[in-house]
Amino acid sequence: MVILGIDPALTITGYGAIDACGNNLSLIEAGIIATRALDPIPKRLDKIYQAIIRLIEDTRPSCLVLEKIYAHYRHPTTSYILGQARGVICLACATKNIPLVEYGATRMKKAIVGHGLASKAQVQRMVVSMLKLKNIPKYTDVTDALALAIAHSYIGRKII
Repeated sequence: MVILGIDPALTITGYGAIDACGNNLSLIEAGIIATRALDPIPKRLDKIYQAIIRLIEDTRPSCLVLEKIYAHYRHPTTSYILGQARGVICLACATKNIPLVEYGATRMKKAIVGHGLASKAQVQRMVVSMLKLKNIPKYTDVTDALALAIAHSYIGRKII
């Protein structure tokens, strides 16, 4: 089963596609979708949308996994901007008829590390270990996206 994890953001959206066959996990593709801060918001959202459409077409995932929005009361604008990026990703799922799954950060960390309050470094190390990567990805957005996909490979089995 191919699972596509996405860590959405307006500037750098991380993605990671894995193949999950039982307990065997392998990396298919991972990277970032970067937009320029100087570009207008509609142009940036279109770039994310088009890139997600291409990813879905290239990787043919069984589902797409997003992290649930966590909104901190001191930074409401952040969740508003994040919501726009998530919106175009959800639209891409609907357009391509791909099931969308969402997990909170603590649920994902618990599935990967065994502790819901694990640090980003702990999550990174586990992702690298589980996928037998030679190096830690440059962007934590990529690691987070891969962690979402891996978490779904475990959690999704329990649900089904």
